[in-house]
Amino acid sequence: MARSKSLGGAPSVEDRSNSRASSEVNVDEDIASLTKGLGDVSIDAKQSRPVVDAPDAIKNVAELISSNKYKNIVVLTGADFRTEGTGLYDNLQKYNLPYPEAVFDLSFYKNNPDPFVQLASELWPGLKHSPTVTHSFIALLDKKGMLLRNYTQNIDMLDVLAGVSEEKMIECHGHFRTASCTKCSRNYDGEQCKRSIVEEKIAPKCGHCSGYVKPDIVFFGESLPSKFHKLVKHDTKKADLLIVMALMVGPVNMIPEMVQKKIPRVLFNRELVGSFKKPNGMKTRRSSYDSSQHRDIFHGGDCDESIRTLCALLGWEKELNELNASTILD
Repeated sequence: MARSKSLGGAPSVEDRSNSRASSEVNVDEDIASLTKGLGDVSIDAKQSRPVVDAPDAIKNVAELISSNKYKNIVVLTGADFRTEGTGLYDNLQKYNLPYPEAVFDLSFYKNNPDPFVQLASELWPGLKHSPTVTHSFIALLDKKGMLLRNYTQNIDMLDVLAGVSEEKMIECHGHFRTASCTKCSRNYDGEQCKRSIVEEKIAPKCGHCSGYVKPDIVFFGESLPSKFHKLVKHDTKKADLLIVMALMVGPVNMIPEMVQKKIPRVLFNRELVGSFKKPNGMKTRRSSYDSSQHRDIFHGGDCDESIRTLCALLGWEKELNELNASTILD
């Protein structure tokens, strides 16, 4: 017996089923026709991210970022100069310092600025070193409107050179863009400071008090920039995802403990460090390293390689490579 149409002339279940089948056939035919017109290129009606062989930890990070839930990501990077065997402190023998840290000691600089001047003339940002893919990744987060702040303990300014806006940067140990007198604290022209140190290899002197001038990087004996103290509480309260890359030292290493307990924390580093490892760290709000529910994620290894894999999973690989290539020094 044939089914009758429902009241009001609405199509029956059988009619609707036939209509859906006809529609699906038409979609399949359209895709097949378009595929043939493009030279038999395979087209999937539902495109997905590329299949990448990757560690589970990086896949978990990619899952978080691709969910589009995280628009206030805080990134912590830095203190590379302390990495054993490869850091800056392991390569200062030629300066005949009484101890490696003296090169960044304010009292030592006031009496003998030459070691720092020689070092600064070699590592001044924008002369020899280019941003890495890790710097470019942070710039991509900024470009995509996902970066709340990047806290770096590095003084190389490579984040800014990679394209991260200065507004989104907290350069915890300062930078080379500006300069000031170590005696009277008056501001000094940053470009003139650069010329004196890079070209003339001498420490500039203040025109007001004749004290030695240095770039506004933080030496031992100096406070962190006011911008750090002004924004750190705001940022840790607003952050919805924390990504830590490389070793962190105090007081910046307390930021992972300051973020809300519920937000995911990611560590890309060669080994577990800080509160990601300590079971009972000072004022800790997390009892231990915890990988449940992706709350804490750790991947050990080279940071740049981890970032390349992550961006491949996200489908950002082309953007990453193009952005990084555009910042490479000639």
